Amino acid sequence: MAKQEYGPVPPEVVSVSETLKKAGFEAYLVGGCVRDIVLGLRPQDWDFTTNAKPEDIIRIFPETFYENIYGTVGVVNKETADEKAKVVEVTPYRLESGYSDNRRPDAVVWSEKLDDDLQRRDFTINAIALDLEKKAGKQGYFDGTVVDPYGGIVDLHKKILRTVGDAHERFREDGLRILRAVRIGNSLGFEIERVTEKALAEESHLLGNISKERIRDEFTKMIMSDRPMEALKLCNKFHLLPYIIPELEKTISIEQGGAHAYDVWEHTLRTLQHAADQKWSLELRLASLLHDIGKPKARRQGTPGKKEWTFYGHEVVGARMAEKILTELRYPKAIIEKVTKLVRMHMFFSDSSVVTLSAVRRVIAKIGKDNIWDLMNLRACDRIGTGRPKADPYRLRKYHAMIDEALRDPVSVGMLKIDGKKIMEATGEIPGPKVGFVLHALLEEVLDDPKKNTEEYLNARAIVLVKLPERELRAMAEEGKKKKEAENEAELAEIRKSHRVS
Repeated sequence: MAKQEYGPVPPEVVSVSETLKKAGFEAYLVGGCVRDIVLGLRPQDWDFTTNAKPEDIIRIFPETFYENIYGTVGVVNKETADEKAKVVEVTPYRLESGYSDNRRPDAVVWSEKLDDDLQRRDFTINAIALDLEKKAGKQGYFDGTVVDPYGGIVDLHKKILRTVGDAHERFREDGLRILRAVRIGNSLGFEIERVTEKALAEESHLLGNISKERIRDEFTKMIMSDRPMEALKLCNKFHLLPYIIPELEKTISIEQGGAHAYDVWEHTLRTLQHAADQKWSLELRLASLLHDIGKPKARRQGTPGKKEWTFYGHEVVGARMAEKILTELRYPKAIIEKVTKLVRMHMFFSDSSVVTLSAVRRVIAKIGKDNIWDLMNLRACDRIGTGRPKADPYRLRKYHAMIDEALRDPVSVGMLKIDGKKIMEATGEIPGPKVGFVLHALLEEVLDDPKKNTEEYLNARAIVLVKLPERELRAMAEEGKKKKEAENEAELAEIRKSHRVS
């Protein structure tokens, strides 16, 4: 194939290629990074294949790690600021044979031929090798020659995903490739080729042999993509949900009525898609996916003879189910705890006219200050998922104003760099109302001049104030209380004004 310009490729990656070649070995970029370069995307990782053996790779690079049966050596670049290039994986050409567990080869043998390595790969678009050669005119771009024995370049241009060789064999070698086909095809917007699609559906049972950790990692990539809704629809089409989250199947065709235009399944997918559209976190996407997972169990008939349903307590049922689902998928404890809280609390903000400030404070106490805005974002996703075009502007602003109000530190004597105990230590005063009067008198001074809020100044001032007649001190304290209330009201008015609510 004729040489073409490819790139950009980070200098740390180029250095790996040059080092291997200077040592007398071949070096080809391979797999997803080549696919992404051809498509004009930024690769998420960098992989080389070579005729060097693991011991050769370890010998010629200053810092590496090697802890697998496939010969893959991680070449470490500590100095680079490019996170994607900190570790470049280098793997010998290899042949694999026997896949008795549908997960990993029974035998791995190093090879001297690039073609042997490419023939064992999953999809044609991942079986393209790229030899970087001399530098082209544009910085970071290189003249390169591709080796493409299975027509991957053509499939990239036609936007088709197909396996290398026999599809049934490829899926039987590693059942996880079934999920990878859905995930990669969907994320790129490619159509799965007909023969590959048929084999995928027929071999879906192989996912039962795959560890939950590997399924979790592929599923996480799926929902962190830009199109998780379509990905999960494909999973349902090919009967893959029972191997990921079987509880999701039970949400299909569960009618809701009321404000909902869709059944629970469609509503759930649209809720998740909105979280993806907003580029929100994994935890928020998982919560969006699982927020109504308890509805099938909680659903009860409303008015007899009508298609009316109630789902009382579905958030409680759903939180328990979410915890179980995420635990079975081996998600980290911190993710499980946060998602479970969000699912459990997602029904709180249902009607701003009856939600009180004290209730908002209790919710914040339960879910935590760090999670409260994620809860609000989940509510926004939930509303979008009903089929309404956007969240109610006034109601949403009202919620935000109430949370801002609940989160603020109110003006109080607690702001002072002194407390009653320190006043008594400095003045010798015994416990009693006079100590409180001193605190409020000091607060008035600090509100007038915040620079006075130092322990040194307040100690000295307290010694002076405590000597005043109690009547005079009480009057000063009352002025302090009035000023505190005025400051509080001014702050609250500013919060409400910023959210355009009353």
